[in-house]
Amino acid sequence: MRMWSLTPAVLDAKGIVACWRESLLAQAVLAGKTKGYTHHPQLERFRACVHPLAAVASYLEPLADEADRRGYHFDRSRILERPDPELRLTVNAGQLSYEWRLLLKKLEQRDPKAYARMTERGPQPHPIFLVVPGPVAAWEKVIAGV
Repeated sequence: MRMWSLTPAVLDAKGIVACWRESLLAQAVLAGKTKGYTHHPQLERFRACVHPLAAVASYLEPLADEADRRGYHFDRSRILERPDPELRLTVNAGQLSYEWRLLLKKLEQRDPKAYARMTERGPQPHPIFLVVPGPVAAWEKVIAGV
């Protein structure tokens, strides 16, 4: 499960679709609708919220907005709660940087044109996240060489 801390605008087609599906899975876990992935570390930051399902909804909404911008159709009726436009979570700068390197590594392999475009940019956070100083998150499973 990968719920990127990066803005959906930088995800390639495979990345945004996978993120949508995996975020819907996270929503199902938090809603108690599945028995799998209940201890997945990516869920820690959503579980820490007063209203975890609203937090996931607030995460999903910008994914659907980006899909609309690209002409894709993500079924918004699958979002179980209303997004909270005021909700912000934090992400450590080290985590955002790590995810940026991970995304670039993936793009280099599966979409060289997107990789070339992205190397000119820097990491930008998903709209739900505010960047704060700090290292890679303790819940992240760091891949050697990234």
